[in-house]
Amino acid sequence: MEHNGKSILTGGNLQNEGQKLFERLLDWRKNHITDRQFILFLSFVVGFFAAVAATLLHWIIRQIEFLLTAGFSISSFNWLYLVLPVIGIYITSLFVRYIVKDDISHGITRILYAISTKKSRLKGHNCWSSIFASGITIGFGGSVGAEAPIVLTGSAIGSNLGKIFRMDNRTLMLLVGCGGGAAIAGIFKAPIAGLVFTLEILMIDLTMASLLPILISCVTATCFVYIFTGSESLFHFHLDGAWTVHRVPASILLGVFCGLVSLYFSRVMNALEGVFGRLKKHPYIKLCFGGSMLSLLIFLFPSLYGEGYSSINVLINGQTPSDWQAVMNNSIFYGHDNLLVLYIGFVLFTKVFATTATNGSGGCGGTFAPSLFIGAFAGFFFARIWNIYELGIYLPEKNFALLGMAGVMAGVMHAPLTGIFLIAEITGGYQMFIPLMIVSICAYLTIIIFEPHNIYGMRLAREGKLITHHTDRAVLTLMSLDSVIDRQFTAVDPEMEMGSLVHSISRSKNSLLPVVDSAGTLIGEIDITKIRHIIFRSELYHHFRVRQLMTEPAATLSVNDPMEDVMNAFDTTNAQMLPVNDEDGHLMGYITRSRMYGMYRKMVADMSAE
Repeated sequence: MEHNGKSILTGGNLQNEGQKLFERLLDWRKNHITDRQFILFLSFVVGFFAAVAATLLHWIIRQIEFLLTAGFSISSFNWLYLVLPVIGIYITSLFVRYIVKDDISHGITRILYAISTKKSRLKGHNCWSSIFASGITIGFGGSVGAEAPIVLTGSAIGSNLGKIFRMDNRTLMLLVGCGGGAAIAGIFKAPIAGLVFTLEILMIDLTMASLLPILISCVTATCFVYIFTGSESLFHFHLDGAWTVHRVPASILLGVFCGLVSLYFSRVMNALEGVFGRLKKHPYIKLCFGGSMLSLLIFLFPSLYGEGYSSINVLINGQTPSDWQAVMNNSIFYGHDNLLVLYIGFVLFTKVFATTATNGSGGCGGTFAPSLFIGAFAGFFFARIWNIYELGIYLPEKNFALLGMAGVMAGVMHAPLTGIFLIAEITGGYQMFIPLMIVSICAYLTIIIFEPHNIYGMRLAREGKLITHHTDRAVLTLMSLDSVIDRQFTAVDPEMEMGSLVHSISRSKNSLLPVVDSAGTLIGEIDITKIRHIIFRSELYHHFRVRQLMTEPAATLSVNDPMEDVMNAFDTTNAQMLPVNDEDGHLMGYITRSRMYGMYRKMVADMSAE
């Protein structure tokens, strides 16, 4: 529009100009920068923003925790432990309900679900919402970890950057992996662990084409976190005596013990989440129930407050009994040195209740830090019991606390390599590589006897929505049943005479005609190949009705059926076409064997390409 002889752009025109400029930028990029080069650039950007997110979240947690607990006495219990966690969860729930307006819990499970069912597309608010929600929850004492929210944040950054620059689904999946790996690398300053985490937990496959972008993201995130926070490690560890081969039996037994602890943690959490799930429609009852449980546990065992990393440092740094007894500070157990083992056992047993109560009642956090926490307590508990009863050669308790961290993480996440490299990197305990391997492998081998999926994937696995390293199953999971349904069909009425049926057959492109009632519900089908001996006899056109000629479908599919079940239905019935109903039982269309296998072969070829 014109004003005083000058042209003024309206908001709409500005938006259009911006869109045109962005389109020109995309065209320039396609003409001058290859996809391979651009992916490497995006992986660097993802690593930088993941480092910023990790630094910001830890800063928020530290500031809130310092403001709330700096004046607490270490020699007695503190009544505010009964109040602070509930306040934090309530504030978080209000933030999620009225600002985010979306479910942001179970961060890593949400990523796996996005990869499996949404083609690696995460919502824009996931780039920031989990940072503030988990920062409030953990700062006020929620007994969860910051890692899963940061992994969700990093993956969302990768996903949304990919969407902005219109990358294909395969590249989006890679950028999601870059973001998740960078988040772990940044928050722990452990680039190799971030890479391995992406391989074991997030990605369906790791090829040479995807290795370099993920590594760039992880290294970038680690370097920037060092710039932002300095060179200090998250945990401090000094080896207490060199590891000897005589401790192999004890290391194996610790691995088995960690596997059983992981099984306990996973099963109890799954059961408790079911309890809180039934209270989903009653948020205040859920808050009172979960908040009360959490507050009481933190009041009795203050080690459960927040991530619990200070307690881990006590266990892996202690040199004398008085050092380890610092873990009982702020509690009613303070000063009772003889109750240390009992306290450790109670904390080990109740951590899963505190973690589930935090998330179940409306808080936001992950199970990454709780698995490290439980592992340290499990390893220390195992070694202390071993030494008290002199079951064999003396075990350095701080060393076994470190090994326990790797063991429980390997068991809970079904990720032994992540456990090995993460613990070695964040503690500098590289001299412990052999026992770390023994404990992690034994823990993993123990839990897979009872639980085939990790804690993040067990819900999705039950629904058939989990991407795995098995290429066939991964492709079936990524396939969408809705996208292969043929909705062009000619339906007939069961009371239609055969003469009218012949006219319908002449208009149909398929050999099967569905028979539906007035509500659109499938009651049978006409197979042309089975009635061709009579359809040309015009003298019978008024003697037969569709109801007399129809047959039962070989199988009936539902739009929500997993593709693996669809494949099995075709293999079992040897049918060429099968009907698909919607959730209300109404016919949506047909799926053909040829179309389904054609899409399957194409996706296998795409996934196999470098």
